[in-house]
Amino acid sequence: MDFKQVKRCCFAVLWLLTGAAAQAQQSNPPAVCYEIFVRSFADSNGDGIGDINGITSKLDYLKDLGVDALWLTPICKSPTYHKYDVTDYRQIDPEYGTMADFERLLSEAHKRGIRIIKDLVVNHTSDQHPWFQQARQGKQSPYRDYYVWLPQKTIDSLGIATREKSGDSWEVNPWHAVKEGGDEKYYGLFWSGMPDLNFDNPKVRAEIYDVARFWLNEVGVDGFRLDAAKHIYPDWEAEKSHAFWIEFRKKVSSIKPDVYLVGEVWSTPEKVAPYFKGLPANFNIDAALAIHQMLKTGQSIDLIKQLQQTHAVYKRANPDFIDAVFNNNHDHVRIGTTVNGDIPKMKLAASLLLTLPGEPYLYYGEEIGMLGNKPDENIREPFLWKAPAEDKLRTHWMKPSYSTDDKVRNLEAQMKAPSSIYNHYKKLLQLRHEYPALRQVAPVNLGDAGIAQEHIIAFTRPHTSGDLLIVHNVSGSEKTVELPASASGKKLLFGSSEKIEVIGKAVKIPAYGSVILR
Repeated sequence: MDFKQVKRCCFAVLWLLTGAAAQAQQSNPPAVCYEIFVRSFADSNGDGIGDINGITSKLDYLKDLGVDALWLTPICKSPTYHKYDVTDYRQIDPEYGTMADFERLLSEAHKRGIRIIKDLVVNHTSDQHPWFQQARQGKQSPYRDYYVWLPQKTIDSLGIATREKSGDSWEVNPWHAVKEGGDEKYYGLFWSGMPDLNFDNPKVRAEIYDVARFWLNEVGVDGFRLDAAKHIYPDWEAEKSHAFWIEFRKKVSSIKPDVYLVGEVWSTPEKVAPYFKGLPANFNIDAALAIHQMLKTGQSIDLIKQLQQTHAVYKRANPDFIDAVFNNNHDHVRIGTTVNGDIPKMKLAASLLLTLPGEPYLYYGEEIGMLGNKPDENIREPFLWKAPAEDKLRTHWMKPSYSTDDKVRNLEAQMKAPSSIYNHYKKLLQLRHEYPALRQVAPVNLGDAGIAQEHIIAFTRPHTSGDLLIVHNVSGSEKTVELPASASGKKLLFGSSEKIEVIGKAVKIPAYGSVILR
């Protein structure tokens, strides 16, 4: 066999491995994921800061709730409270614990069938990272080209001195100066403390791939949530970002064939779609914004039509895409605050999320109706486990402004109340796991219900084991919904209220109520 034949053979094997990896992720993705802002979740040692051992102590709670995977916000060494600016990619931040603590978390999670997804931040580092500390010393530094530097004249000539604010970055002046930098400035999309890495440099790519190998192979995480995936390259070089993630996926799949990858790409469906070629799962930010808008304003939004159009766009890029849906995360206003603490509306938001197709992500505390608004710290307030005098796990690194004991019932109290938000979530999560039509993640299963009525969101979740018909009343008044002929013989599987009645070929649904028929 000559060299060309060997090369073709190697490429064929790599293609097969990559294809097999994609199938591994998409044939068995987690059914329900749960994001933990580590600092705020559970404090095991009384220092007021949430930590890894605190999470380990609550794995049984999370398993019982119905969680299949945990996305942990960054845990690597960092100078900030949120830790999205890394100074060492291979060390656990001492505030959160040790590598031994993390390995024990992995082991205990895996015993319970829970996967661990690590937040991997590769768009930028901290300006305190040793790479940048070397790079800022001048053009002669071997690390200079690890970051993006341009002289002011070039920046001006290219017309890139400023940028418009976006949902994920309010920085309008992304070029920053250092005293030692001479006539060059470095690019930092988010702020001066987060200089962007230069992925045109093969050494940077090699460094990042080795970091991924370390966490997948040596430590044993199950996958990554890829922060700021859209910004690996600036917006004017989006195609290079798309290509990078294809390469990244091939690299990590060769390390761990069933690696799980989910990306954060804050943009329109048309601009998100190309990222599915490299990242099998991406967050559906538009759907989350639509749910918030609908519940805040009371306007009727054709959410199903929007999803069908979005899915069609995604499917052209990757027929096996995973739609990661959510209502809350560490960057977005909590749904409870959007609806002014209205519990029926919070329950409706849960019902929508956990009956829609795709892969739902819960944000810690969502299941007890936690509140939160900008600035970001107030979306990341301490979880309320018990009454304050008894709550040994509650963190106190900050004083909450929204999720206080007079506004949010703690978990222990909600567990005892059958009609609580917590028990509403738990029942829906149980159904999500029990019925294949609800559990299916990919390919997305979403069908028309044959119901067209204002303030009613209705759809089917088709499956070979039996279709489900789902109807939500998103208005503040009772609605009688005429069921289509295809619903004949279907029985009530779930009702969000005892006031729900199925009468012949119609169903009465109270304000903000939901039904599932089988």
